[in-house]
Amino acid sequence: MIHNKILLPGIVLFAILRASPLQAGPIDPAQHPHQDKAQDKAQMVHEAEHDVDQAWEVYHRAALGGTVASPALQADIEQHLHEARTLINQAQEAAERGDERQVQRLVSQVKDHTAKAIEGSKEQKK
Repeated sequence: MIHNKILLPGIVLFAILRASPLQAGPIDPAQHPHQDKAQDKAQMVHEAEHDVDQAWEVYHRAALGGTVASPALQADIEQHLHEARTLINQAQEAAERGDERQVQRLVSQVKDHTAKAIEGSKEQKK
């Protein structure tokens, strides 16, 4: 019986709160400029991560297909890909610190490494 006395009011309270249009939030929903910059840095890093993932996919297709030109080139491609992953981690840390220049520099380096890895992966055996 006590269970019903607690359960029914709890359900009613939950239904009222769930249906309520009131939600906690900022008085001024407009974003502050520093939030936009932080989002831009995070977006830059996120896009660079996708570039690295794409480069790995291109490399894996070439490696599995046996079309990588040589073992030396394969090692070089892998080095570029590992370096790109390391730089992504550094770029994420720089973004968290708010260091926009560092993020841009690191993302640029990531793009260079991924471009070289993709180029090498597309080089055919002779």
